[in-house]
Amino acid sequence: MLTVGSVVIRCSDLERQLLFWSAALDYEPRLPLDDDFALLRPRSGAGPNVSLDAVPSERVLPPRIHLDLYADDQPAEVDRLESLGAQRVHWPKRPADADYVIMEDPEGNRFCVIDAAPGEAA
Repeated sequence: MLTVGSVVIRCSDLERQLLFWSAALDYEPRLPLDDDFALLRPRSGAGPNVSLDAVPSERVLPPRIHLDLYADDQPAEVDRLESLGAQRVHWPKRPADADYVIMEDPEGNRFCVIDAAPGEAA
């Protein structure tokens, strides 16, 4: 049996990405920290790790893979993520009734914030 242990995000500025993703997900880094790699794990213990790998790579759009982050209060989470340095991404093909907001982290890695409010289909 396989399970997802960690999702790895390539980055140029490890410290900046470490601060963003730790705050965004309420994750904590595994210590000791390396100069070129950081593993972030959920403070609650539940869920996959997110690893940051300081290996610059070419940004491709649309990305072949992205994170879907589920939010009970999507507008509040989108605002909070923007205050941490994320930006909304405009996509002209996004349906008017979409339950997601496309965003990107400070280095342009895309992710979606999904409306998973109680009573909503997630």
